[in-house]
Amino acid sequence: MKVALVGAVEGSLCALIAMIEAGHPPVLVATLPNDLSKRHSDFVDLGPLAEEHGIPVKRVRNINDADAIEAMRAASPDYIFVVGWSQICREEFMQLAPDRVIGYHPAALPRMRGRAVLPWTILHDEKITGATLFWMDDGVDTGDILEQRFFHVAPRETARTLYDKHVAAIDSMVRAGLKSLASGSPPRTPQDEVSATYAAQRRPEDGLIDWTAPAEQIDRLIRAVSKPYPGAFTTQGGERIVLWRALCLAEQTHHALPGQVVELYSGGFDVMTGNGVLRVEEWEGEGVPSIRKHAVLGR
Repeated sequence: MKVALVGAVEGSLCALIAMIEAGHPPVLVATLPNDLSKRHSDFVDLGPLAEEHGIPVKRVRNINDADAIEAMRAASPDYIFVVGWSQICREEFMQLAPDRVIGYHPAALPRMRGRAVLPWTILHDEKITGATLFWMDDGVDTGDILEQRFFHVAPRETARTLYDKHVAAIDSMVRAGLKSLASGSPPRTPQDEVSATYAAQRRPEDGLIDWTAPAEQIDRLIRAVSKPYPGAFTTQGGERIVLWRALCLAEQTHHALPGQVVELYSGGFDVMTGNGVLRVEEWEGEGVPSIRKHAVLGR
């Protein structure tokens, strides 16, 4: 059984390791050239590990380009895994292994088909989420399920901790999926269309903080777009400040404008919101050596 891998992020590296350790090293790894690393905030170069194990690497700007198609056709995989790749795989690519292209989605499909799933999971205060390997078809995350895992979303979950749960799920699912494929009778469980929901694309600018929102909502935004994503941000004097970690204070003891800094302490500061005070515990900003007390952020 020959498998190939398309990917360029931490989860892709996890899938590659699982394939190697399971005794099914890919016949080809298709990944991004390093000059396009900024396409993914969680980019990982798969080249060094693949080359260490004698696995051919094809660096492609678009998986649907003629050179990418030709390289995959020459490798002639029985199955193609697409794990951590933002481009839509078009018809010519899909026909390289008809009905045998397997995608990964960071949700319990059919819930949250679409984009930016990890941030939306936290923003919507989901209590349980999941991860899915599915048979790709001509829809968006609509194919039959090969493997699926469920796990809880912690009350103080961050993008990083949730991402790590997905990486662990990828490891488990890829190993189990390879075993199923090798058996010759892998599952193809149809998705329940009645339960389908959809997640829209998010952009870095969507991390802009609205200080008139409640402290709890702002805290959730900070956790949802923290590392490895670009982060939630505001400004002081026109200079951008990224907030990486915060905490809602139990008592509101200040009268101030939304966004106004009410206290300073070592390493952080307290800021008034539309409802409650938010304690910022970790932040950074070029051109902002310090936060000024009583400054109104975002003004």
